[in-house]
Amino acid sequence: MNFIDTHSHLYDTAFDQDRNSIITECKQAGVNTLLLPNINKESIPAMLQLCHTYPEMCYPMIGLHPCDVKSDYKEVLQSMFALSDQYPFIAIGEIGIDLYWDSSLLAEQKDAFAMQVDFAVRHRLPIVIHKRQSYYEVIDVLKQFKGQKLKGIFHCWSGSLDHALAVISMGFHLGIGGTVTYKSSRLDELLPHIDLQHIVLETDSPYLTPHPYRGQRNKSSYIPIIAQKIAEIKHCDIATIANITTENAKKLFNI
Repeated sequence: MNFIDTHSHLYDTAFDQDRNSIITECKQAGVNTLLLPNINKESIPAMLQLCHTYPEMCYPMIGLHPCDVKSDYKEVLQSMFALSDQYPFIAIGEIGIDLYWDSSLLAEQKDAFAMQVDFAVRHRLPIVIHKRQSYYEVIDVLKQFKGQKLKGIFHCWSGSLDHALAVISMGFHLGIGGTVTYKSSRLDELLPHIDLQHIVLETDSPYLTPHPYRGQRNKSSYIPIIAQKIAEIKHCDIATIANITTENAKKLFNI
């Protein structure tokens, strides 16, 4: 079986002591492709170095995480956009709106999000969306780009069936990660109503570790745990999950 982790922060300092070992674990688990969303301008060098070291396994994105949107976001974004001429970024991400920690910069977050979506549209790239307590704010921005063939992932999906069907109708996939193994996520109630064609796998490592390792550092090698749980919910075998989600990711990111 071949898996793709569509959302890994393997360049994070949490992996500085054993990053190469983590790569080996991934290969042993059949997780042969890692897609790396960016966070801020400081995270870019480590992300690009990882992709340089493992060019056939690690693929970079470029984007400014909503929690890192500050007063200088326009200058930061321009410097990020300029890098697209030098590096083969596969997507714009991780971008979006986060109102969980701080809502005082909502206007700036929405503008930064819109700027990055516009860049993605003009360069025909998918987007990877972070939304936390901000579904309606995110949708409000996306409506500005109706009819412009937007595609991408709603990362770490949590939400109602109606919301899920709405974003799928807009051309997006649902990113399903370790939270599917949490009883509180209620994804076991949602996923029976969602076709596998609309799902991709992710870890968000080093965060959101699946059961039974919850509370420890997450790793991309745990993707099969997530796939197995989805297989149980969908009443199919794990190979079906691997095959369909891998093809979904390949088509979406053109890899």
